[in-house]
Amino acid sequence: MPNMDPKKCPMPSQDPIVRAKNFGEVALGYTAEMAVEEATRCLDCKHSPCHSGCPVGIDIPAFIKKVAEEDFTGAYEVLARSTTLAAVCGRVCPQESQCEGKCVRGIRGEPVAIGRLERFVADWHRTHATEAPQKAVPNGHKVAVVGSGPSGLTCAGDLAKLGYAVTVFEALHTPGGVLVYGIPEFRLPKALVQSEIDTLTAMGVEFQTNMVIGKVLTVDELMEDLGFEAVYLASGAGLPSFMGIPGESLNGVYSANEYLTRVNLMKAYLPDSRTPIAKSKKVAVVGGGNVAMDAARCAKRLGAEEVTIVYRRGMEELPARKEEVEHAMEEGIVFQLLTNPVEVLGDEKGYVKGMTCIEMELGAPDTSGRRRPIPKAGSEFTLEVDTMIMSIGTSPNPLLRNTTPGLDTDRRGCIITDGADGLTSRPGVYAGGDAVTGAATVILAMGAGKQAAAAIHKYLQSK
Repeated sequence: MPNMDPKKCPMPSQDPIVRAKNFGEVALGYTAEMAVEEATRCLDCKHSPCHSGCPVGIDIPAFIKKVAEEDFTGAYEVLARSTTLAAVCGRVCPQESQCEGKCVRGIRGEPVAIGRLERFVADWHRTHATEAPQKAVPNGHKVAVVGSGPSGLTCAGDLAKLGYAVTVFEALHTPGGVLVYGIPEFRLPKALVQSEIDTLTAMGVEFQTNMVIGKVLTVDELMEDLGFEAVYLASGAGLPSFMGIPGESLNGVYSANEYLTRVNLMKAYLPDSRTPIAKSKKVAVVGGGNVAMDAARCAKRLGAEEVTIVYRRGMEELPARKEEVEHAMEEGIVFQLLTNPVEVLGDEKGYVKGMTCIEMELGAPDTSGRRRPIPKAGSEFTLEVDTMIMSIGTSPNPLLRNTTPGLDTDRRGCIITDGADGLTSRPGVYAGGDAVTGAATVILAMGAGKQAAAAIHKYLQSK
């Protein structure tokens, strides 16, 4: 008989007062007993609606059934057939809008905690596995992957399983892409990301860092001089957007990308950091997505006395994950909603001292389907801050499109592909993830990596 408890097994976590002062992981993970208890809530539905909600096609009922049977090794084997980044997905995927959003148990209660179970299985495997990953028999073909974020890593892993000699070129000095520079340690420990990369290395994937494709080497040189028969462009969307309001060039105005990179990759929170961030007392983060939550929660941990999320719509329109919003509130982050900055104010030395904001009200829906924010005349007010972090979106870096003749891009600079396979306007060149869609989720980028790997395999086998 299934466990008919209408609520998920609660996730153990650090106390909000304690965790707001450290970078240790907030959610502590299920014990084996908790995982088995939660797994028995699954009804093993005949049509498996949860499966259709997973962008990488994990056989969710099968792995949960293994957990319920306490066969954690078997559960991991099911996951490994579809993903090489299970520990990552279990932590950062928006399950509430994907697999869990389709769970039948969610109709009259809470859905099965699929993400928490995936995390448990991946963590259990990492601490109990005794055998190294197997290298596939080489098939004699070479593929280059540009970018080592979730899309690039997924594509590389799937191709390595098929026997391809895969080389991943990463622009930064550490592989992992947004998983290491964008997502904070308290949500995704970097040792865990490195463990996933080590697994790919053991499978035969080669990583070359400090390789800015378009500068050090071009796509043409990869194919014509180095002999790569196909290239997958997974360079992400790391070019930050700004509002274009007065005062954005003042000292103390950051893009969320810069701020998070300094914290996550450069370890600005450590006492002996070589690239520290100036101490802030009052921080405003402009935006309402997951990146904004990450930046705000990092600022709190760096010692800011007041951290405010400034968002031009209301709580219902907030795009960040519900869990991240709840965690931010528990940690004392203030939400200044229906508010938009119109000017950044500076002191005589050129440092931020505040921002002029205007109140907003919601009108008719815009092209995104959300109600359009409209300024309220005469509602301007001043918010006193000494640091402003802009988190209003990103776009792909123009370097690849400017150095790859014949590579078609759209008006946003995103690479244009021919359908789900990821083929670009250049033969043998594929693309996926944020470089194609603009900033999106980790799991959607992974899904694109899987589809591209399958397409590259079909293309090279046909040759």
